[in-house]
Amino acid sequence: MENCIFLTGGGTAGHTTLNIKLKDELNKYFSEIIYVGSKNGIEKDLIKNKTSYCYEEITTVKLNRAKLFSNFLIPFKLNRGIKESIKLIKKYKPKIIFSKGGYVGLPVTIAGKKMNIPVICHESDLTMGLANKIAKKYAKIICTNFEKTANIDKKKCIFTGMPIKLSNFSKNQAKENLNIKTDKPLLLVTGGSLGAKAINEFIFNNINTICENFYVIHLTGKNNINNKIKHNNYRQIEFFNDMPLLLKACDYALSRAGANTCFELLSNKILTIFIPLPKKSSRGDQIENTKYLASKNLCSFLNQNELNIDNFILKIKYLKDNSKIINNNIEKEKIVDGTSKIISIILKHKLT
Repeated sequence: MENCIFLTGGGTAGHTTLNIKLKDELNKYFSEIIYVGSKNGIEKDLIKNKTSYCYEEITTVKLNRAKLFSNFLIPFKLNRGIKESIKLIKKYKPKIIFSKGGYVGLPVTIAGKKMNIPVICHESDLTMGLANKIAKKYAKIICTNFEKTANIDKKKCIFTGMPIKLSNFSKNQAKENLNIKTDKPLLLVTGGSLGAKAINEFIFNNINTICENFYVIHLTGKNNINNKIKHNNYRQIEFFNDMPLLLKACDYALSRAGANTCFELLSNKILTIFIPLPKKSSRGDQIENTKYLASKNLCSFLNQNELNIDNFILKIKYLKDNSKIINNNIEKEKIVDGTSKIISIILKHKLT
């Protein structure tokens, strides 16, 4: 290939959608875009359904924090993934590798360093995940969503923000496109690409009370639709393909706190209650994201064990009463589209 780029990253939709958002810009500068991902991960379905990228599979392995003994095979599988990535590098001869992070991107990143291919990584969260902590040794640059993250290592990290696609429709046009005919404010409920059982059950158990004041659009996640729950002011969807349109229509949100979701909601000035993934189920990155954003009065949040209808009503009231202050704070924070910065860094470091 004369001018090829490798994209990688996966394990969750958040590690993949950023690469999808870069598609139009990357097509201007690269004749071939190869996505390197796992054999059965969510990134495979997303890339094949939403892009024209060529998809190549490698062996990947994830640290299991709950079952430490199962991590015994990690070095062997990682080594296999590195070797498979090297073969792909020899085949396609990429000018640069861009990794969104996560365990899927680590073998490709290490292989890139071994083959003298420049690697650029992106870190979404306030604190770096394990994969990017390791990848930092092999990467030229780590792009970050949070300015505070970049300040930890100014030699290697650059604050870019993330690619954000905003809808060109007005709020009323977005509602019309979504066939929503109500004057009630729209509440978006989302637990991320895989859904969140605690959030889903909260909505199912309190649907009548919540729908008195809101029209609810509930992104349940794959295979989580509950056909027993019905209300005139309620719509369930597993996954929505045009998120910029949906976000433009919404007024409030109840959401997990993955960094990409946080910035998409805030950039659309949606008054949000974040329910971060508990630390027992994660490394605590969503808790850190949420506390940082809440400390700047950009949102509200509840820990998962605090999620009940009384607390929900109190938080909604807080957001409503302080909406002007919150929206002004979001404007001051300058949450902007990071696409151009990321592309410029990729072009600066690619092989000529």
